[in-house]
Amino acid sequence: MAFQTTVQIPGDDTVYSISKNLKRYPLIDLGFEQTRQGNFKYTGSLDRTNPFKPAAKLQLIINGDLTGFKMATVSTDGLRKINIFTGPRSEEFVTQYHFILDEMVAREILVRG
Repeated sequence: MAFQTTVQIPGDDTVYSISKNLKRYPLIDLGFEQTRQGNFKYTGSLDRTNPFKPAAKLQLIINGDLTGFKMATVSTDGLRKINIFTGPRSEEFVTQYHFILDEMVAREILVRG
């Protein structure tokens, strides 16, 4: 999947974009790790009952020049995309998903709209 300027997770009404004020240091502060390719990768647990082996994760990758990103909600192994807006634990996953993204919006990493 190529880097995009806007991303919408299936089931979510909100579209997210890269902030024009994005800097490298807030990424590191929020737990992004720099990859060998120079990108910044964040993996956050959406499972509040078992954060060390979560049933769902949020993956976010921002390219090295901070102009594009990829975002997906994935399974435990990170290999399969899942829809956190359906299923028996959707309320828990969606709450945690919004909590993480609200912090990224507040830190000017992402913008809504």
